[in-house]
Amino acid sequence: MKTYRELAAGVIFEKKGFTMKLKDKPEELELIGKGRSAFAFKIRSTNIVLKVFFPSHLSIVNEEAMIYKILNGNPYYPKMYDYGTNFIAIDYIDGDTLFQCLTTGKYISKQHIVEIDRALKLARESGLNPSDVHLRNILITDDGHIKLIDVARFRQTGTCTQWNDLKRAYKYYRKVYCPKQLPSYLLNCIAFLYKKRMLRVLL
Repeated sequence: MKTYRELAAGVIFEKKGFTMKLKDKPEELELIGKGRSAFAFKIRSTNIVLKVFFPSHLSIVNEEAMIYKILNGNPYYPKMYDYGTNFIAIDYIDGDTLFQCLTTGKYISKQHIVEIDRALKLARESGLNPSDVHLRNILITDDGHIKLIDVARFRQTGTCTQWNDLKRAYKYYRKVYCPKQLPSYLLNCIAFLYKKRMLRVLL
């Protein structure tokens, strides 16, 4: 098998307007996710994800890798296997993000919330400051447990209230009258309004 470095070198991005597009990739890689700074690929016949960063975001690689090193051994976060100039290789997590749970109607239990709180508490006890914790970087695994990914902002110095705001919204989610399945366009609209600071007063 090719090395992680060789696989990452074979990923070619192309910028179209303000959007980064995938122009080419090795056959061994299956695209499974697109983010603001990188695309995520599952290496076929393995349980490893190769996260390949855009040329404009290479400064994030070392930061995220250092955070994964700090979190090494923490059961709530993926294990990191290697990293390089433009990539990080981590565990592939079978499961659904909280965003996917809301769009498909998969129930998010109180125990899941407790596990997320514990995952963030353990990160803080390791000297980190978890930030940018949102619906797309929290997963419920196939066996019902919690995993958090995309930890690049876990050493920011400012206060991030995003997870606490989500927990406040969860109080309404638990109500009988609250729908447990929502269309993705509505969730994206809510996220947009939240970023514009137009929703927090309602929580």
